[in-house]
Amino acid sequence: MNNNDIFKKLRVALQLRDDQIVEIMQLVDFRISAAELGAFFRNADHPKYMDCGDQVLRNFLNGLVIHLRGTKENPKNAMDVIKQNQEVVKKNISEKQKAEFKPTAKTEFKKKPFNPKDKKAAPKIQIVEKVQYKNGKSKK
Repeated sequence: MNNNDIFKKLRVALQLRDDQIVEIMQLVDFRISAAELGAFFRNADHPKYMDCGDQVLRNFLNGLVIHLRGTKENPKNAMDVIKQNQEVVKKNISEKQKAEFKPTAKTEFKKKPFNPKDKKAAPKIQIVEKVQYKNGKSKK
C-alpha cells in the first residue's frame, strides 16, 4: 500500500472534499492546489497520475490532527467535526437530487404497477401474408 492509497482511504473514510483537504493543508502552512490533489487520487495507469510523496502525506496528517482535535488553546471534539462533514455531504447529495429531478406532467401522477391482465386484448394483425410455395411444380 502506497501513500496514494492511504490518502484516498482517509479522504473516503472522513468524507472530505478537495477544498476541505486544501484548507487542512493550509493549517500547517503547506500550499497545494486542487488540481495537484486530483493527480494523487487518479488511477495509477492514468497519464496525469502523480505519486504522493512522504512530505505531502505527513503535512496532511498533521493538518488533519489540527482540523479534528483543534489546538491546545482551542480544542475540538473530533466526532463533532466528522458529523459536521457528514451533514454537509448529505446536504450536497440531496441538493443534487433535487436539481436533477424536474417534474413533468407525467411524473405528477402516481404510476400504477404494470398488470398484464389490465391490458386490453388487441386484435392480432398479420404483417406477412400467408403464401403457398409450389417449389416450381405445378399442380395438375
